[in-house]
Amino acid sequence: MQAVLRKIPLLLSFVFLAVTASAEVTLPRFISNGMVLQRDKPIPVWGWAQPGEKVTISFNGKTYSAQTAEDKKWKVNLAATKAGGPYNMTVKGTNTITLQDILVGDVWVCSGQSNMQFTMAKVAEKYKDEVTTATNPKIRHFLVDHTVAYEPAQDVTSKAGWKSADPKTVLNFTAVGYFFAKELFEKYQVPIGLLHTSVGGTPAEAWISSEALKPFPGLQKQIPAAASTETVDPKKEERKPAVLYNAMVAPLLPYAIKGVIWYQGEANANRGKEYRRLFPALITDWRARWGQGDFPFLFVQLANFQAISETPAESKWAELRESQTMTLSLPNTGMAVIHDLGEAKDIHPKNKKDVGLRLAQVAKKVAYGDAKVVYSGPLFKSMKSEKDKLVLTFEHVGGGLVAKDGGELKQFAIAGPDRKFVWANARIEGDKVVVWHESVPNPVAVRYAWANNPEGANLYNKEGLPASSFRTDQ
Repeated sequence: MQAVLRKIPLLLSFVFLAVTASAEVTLPRFISNGMVLQRDKPIPVWGWAQPGEKVTISFNGKTYSAQTAEDKKWKVNLAATKAGGPYNMTVKGTNTITLQDILVGDVWVCSGQSNMQFTMAKVAEKYKDEVTTATNPKIRHFLVDHTVAYEPAQDVTSKAGWKSADPKTVLNFTAVGYFFAKELFEKYQVPIGLLHTSVGGTPAEAWISSEALKPFPGLQKQIPAAASTETVDPKKEERKPAVLYNAMVAPLLPYAIKGVIWYQGEANANRGKEYRRLFPALITDWRARWGQGDFPFLFVQLANFQAISETPAESKWAELRESQTMTLSLPNTGMAVIHDLGEAKDIHPKNKKDVGLRLAQVAKKVAYGDAKVVYSGPLFKSMKSEKDKLVLTFEHVGGGLVAKDGGELKQFAIAGPDRKFVWANARIEGDKVVVWHESVPNPVAVRYAWANNPEGANLYNKEGLPASSFRTDQ
């Protein structure tokens, strides 16, 4: 939840940066030494110069040129390049910029709120060996500083720049992102670049463009207007609609990427039904503005948190998880279920390694096309009634359904027409789960893991991935 606090003139909102007023050629801060470029697709490179100035870019034995437009912007698309490096790049106008130590591999945007922002430094004690062995020049991290803007900015701020992983630098990496990158590197042996742009405690609407919020009039009315005489503290403004998109996402466009990993939702947990529309709107917005098709967008479902419910009850967090599951209807999306990795008394669970590994497992299928990978735990598919029992079928059963650690299935609840839920008996029969309770002779609805903290929920597939929470009585 930490933030870099700084005062920012609202009228400017980073739209007109000092660098763009210079007569010299300048580049965005993330197009810099040590950057990772996306392999196997055209690579946009852009910057600013004087109107009419010719800019020449040399990279990997090829030369490209662009004429600077009246708005002082220029842009070229480098040819698609296979994974490799290090390379140098020369950008020449009235001045010459030479960038060094450039790798070509896969670039993943890491975004969301505090659980994505959570650094390796905060789990260094838990993962001592991971930190001491972190030296890998082919895993790199660029941290976008916390800022807000009321109009789309041209560039981000970043004190860190691109950093290669080593035992010192890795402490400032997003922990989820690092474990994700490490697993992908070990599997595919290509450089991995993490563009990290996240802010703790922030709702999804802060990360969506003002245009994409038009179907949400209540949120759009909250979009602040720039004023010429005021200043803003990012910590006080960061929850307002569009301000983080403007400052921390828009400037990254159209940097070529492999995809996005997203860990957010806690700040929207009291508006779970709205999230059914809001989260897909964010994904669709980013994809449209990035202009790189339906790139993989992988996300983390909310963890278990807060006190354990003694009896079946309504749950805001379960409703938000349900909305996250619904978002899987969008193409090239994937979800890591982690309601078994949280902590009852800490909204920031320390187990970030398994979160990263589960996201990487999703990426192997959704982003890398590995048909053999089982990447999801069981997802509810359908229900039918058989006398006094309900029979559930699932997708993503993998090698089969199991009760983790043996024993009886837990966290299933059942209700009759009165919708009064009671804890139910449940057993696995092949790829199905049969649910019943003697006090409910005419069952009509089932819920599973429907709680803020469904501790003990133990329906998994044989690959060790947990079933998502669900209800049949929406």
